[in-house]
Amino acid sequence: MAWVCKSARSTWRVRFRRDDGSIGTVNGFASETAARQHAESMETDQRRGVFLDPDGARTTVGEWVEQWLDALDVYDTTEAQYRSLLRNHILPRWGEHGLGEISAIRVNAWYKQLRADGYAASTVATIGKLLSMLLSDAADERLIAANPLLGSRRRRGKRRRERTPERPWATHQQALAIADNAARLPGAGQGAATLIVTAGWTGARWGELTGLQRHNLHLDPTGDTTSYLVIDPDIGALHEVGNRLFLGPPKTPESARTIALPPFLVPLLAAHLRSHPHRHVFVSPQGELHRRSNFSRRAMRPAADGTEHLARPAVAVPPARPGLTFHGLRHSHKTWMIADQIPDIAQARRLGHILGDKIAQTYSHVAAEVDARLLQGLQDRWDKAVADSGDIPDWRATP
Repeated sequence: MAWVCKSARSTWRVRFRRDDGSIGTVNGFASETAARQHAESMETDQRRGVFLDPDGARTTVGEWVEQWLDALDVYDTTEAQYRSLLRNHILPRWGEHGLGEISAIRVNAWYKQLRADGYAASTVATIGKLLSMLLSDAADERLIAANPLLGSRRRRGKRRRERTPERPWATHQQALAIADNAARLPGAGQGAATLIVTAGWTGARWGELTGLQRHNLHLDPTGDTTSYLVIDPDIGALHEVGNRLFLGPPKTPESARTIALPPFLVPLLAAHLRSHPHRHVFVSPQGELHRRSNFSRRAMRPAADGTEHLARPAVAVPPARPGLTFHGLRHSHKTWMIADQIPDIAQARRLGHILGDKIAQTYSHVAAEVDARLLQGLQDRWDKAVADSGDIPDWRATP
């Protein structure tokens, strides 16, 4: 129900009753006719069930974010990423603006400015996805009519010519060279070398390996059966939020899986387990759970980039694959399987991916001979890398 009345400033306003019984007001009509037309339109929308309270669109982004975060039910790592993007990017720009003030053209201008400020295209895209999520949920709550960012990607002006950079990866020789370098570094050692090799020859993620516990590593030193590691569906990954480390589910349900190990990795891992008593398979030289930034600074970066260019390095090691990240070892594993012509379904199962083809995902099975060929290919890559490396360092001279 809506009705018209005159305000004290010789303008007209429309008052309406909300579903909860409270009274709302729309001010600023220059004539009674204009006010009555608006009131009739509001009553029509109320009868059709499509009426939007004008006060909803005046809710600021900052106010809506507080409500939105309270209802958020995601992993702690995901929530931490959302809060960081909101705090550093979205709220400084849009926090004081009403939801109804946000338009596609204003947001696209903001994206352009972010790119001009030096933010990577992937970072800008991630920020945009979060803002769009906020607006879609606001539309679902009937604060605004629709998300203004959906369907707004029509291209205008010059075409972008940036090329998507190729994901860095390493050959098997380079992956082994990185591990050998890490074994020589005082802040890394044998444990870091074994972790790097395990990542390269299993394709497991950082959190999956640093969260791996002894009871989920099954080694058969006789070689009579295939050795494997298990990514637990409930506590299969180590997550890091701020200064807190905790075990939780892996990245996706498909990430919970069993990964068969090539034969050479069995004695390496067995020797590594004998080197420390911790229940986790991979820990720091101090016997503590790994932190990504510490490992990158002390092991991965100097092992991949080398230290010979430094003025006074503690240990001088040559570059092995400059720029390669720990996650790049996973890309390397994927590249090796492609080169070895391993079927897509076997690659997806090993890496914990979902096949784009749902039919193939449902009905394809990995035959035993495919698994055997995959493991043999990984063993061959190790053997070739060892043969090309020359001397055998102590960390991989297992009995």
